[in-house]
Amino acid sequence: MKTSRNINVIIIEDEVLAARNLEQLIHDLDSSIKVLKIIGTIREAVSWLKQNSADLIFLDIQLSDGISFKIFEQIEVKTPIIFTTAYDQYAIKAFDVNSLSYLLKPIKSHELKKSIEKFNKLTAREDIIDYGVLFDLLKNKKPEYQKRFTVNIGEKIKMIDIENIVCFYVIEKAVFAYTSQKERYAIDCSLDDLSKKLKPDQFFRINRQHMINISAISNMYSLSNRTIKIELNPAFDQETIVSLLRLSEFKKWINQ
Repeated sequence: MKTSRNINVIIIEDEVLAARNLEQLIHDLDSSIKVLKIIGTIREAVSWLKQNSADLIFLDIQLSDGISFKIFEQIEVKTPIIFTTAYDQYAIKAFDVNSLSYLLKPIKSHELKKSIEKFNKLTAREDIIDYGVLFDLLKNKKPEYQKRFTVNIGEKIKMIDIENIVCFYVIEKAVFAYTSQKERYAIDCSLDDLSKKLKPDQFFRINRQHMINISAISNMYSLSNRTIKIELNPAFDQETIVSLLRLSEFKKWINQ
């Protein structure tokens, strides 16, 4: 993908690995897009935006010093924003309603491409986005999450309450649920979709293959490569390790 004009962007993201990964994805997608700066806090973002400008902002919703929407309470932001988030409790649907783009972590190249294409169309139309209105929508809207799944067992259909699912896992592109009764069921849903459908304070995607229920964690161990090994209850026969890319968000998740 090559844009018709040079685009200057900033990345507001408190996790260094995630920021560098996004920067590399942007460069690989279009080398003419220039990342002017990587910013890690609300305070630094407000200070920089008061004195500087960019064509596009990539903004992480959860920063180390608070929810990034607080930026809009301190300064007027007219620059188009592509939001990034590991969670969806901030009423993601409101973004589409307000002609905004968002990226769910871990960010994928094809999703980044779609968001930049949406940005190009948006700026071509010269639409005006009121981030204050969006902020109010996100504060007042209560997200709805899936409470159960139905699975087919022969001719029977069984319901599984979400609280009884220990983890979801992927084998050869198929997704399965492992339950507290040590049962396994195929789920007609990808892990990406599950990230949007499940309570973010209850389930977390620790790597590309596994999404775990916080209530099913029995033990955690620090490994020599700085990652964390998870033991689940009941015991699960696959190794469940938090990837380095997800480590910072995982620590935020378990310390809520």
